[in-house]
Formats: sequence, structure tokens, C-alpha cells
Amino acid sequence: MSIVGPRPRLPAEFKDVMQRPDIVRRLTAKPGLAGVWQVSGRAHNDFEEALELDLYYIDHWSFRFDLELVARTFWVVLNAHGAY
Repeated sequence: MSIVGPRPRLPAEFKDVMQRPDIVRRLTAKPGLAGVWQVSGRAHNDFEEALELDLYYIDHWSFRFDLELVARTFWVVLNAHGAY
């Protein structure tokens, strides 16, 4: 696991959809504690939105993007943004 990357998902979330290439591609990324989904309204995103955000991260990865996500993560945690 890394600091930044798609959050690991529960196996039950992938049970019937492992045949979809977009989900298989998402699983190729090393999971992390902070990611685009977590700073983009995590509690308000459904599975498809979270998948889309994770794929965006995979396609646009850079060290600078990781630093931005870490900074945004601190802001989201301090403000409880997107939490239930």
C-alpha cells in the first residue's frame, strides 16, 4: 500500500463485475490511503463515480498530483467534507 492511490475496495464490491475492463484496470494500481475519490465527496459518490475518479488518477498520475492530493486530504479531513 502507498500513501496516495485508489482506496482498496471490498471484494464484495467486485463480485459480479470482474469481467469489466475498467474495473480490472483499476485493480492494477497500487492502493493508497489518500486518493481522488476521498477528496471528491467520498460519501456522496456511488461505485461508478468512485471508479471513474480512480481511473482518472491512474491516467493522470504524477508526483505533483500526489502532493496535491495529500494537501487536499488534510483539508478534507479537517473540515469533515464528504463524510456521513
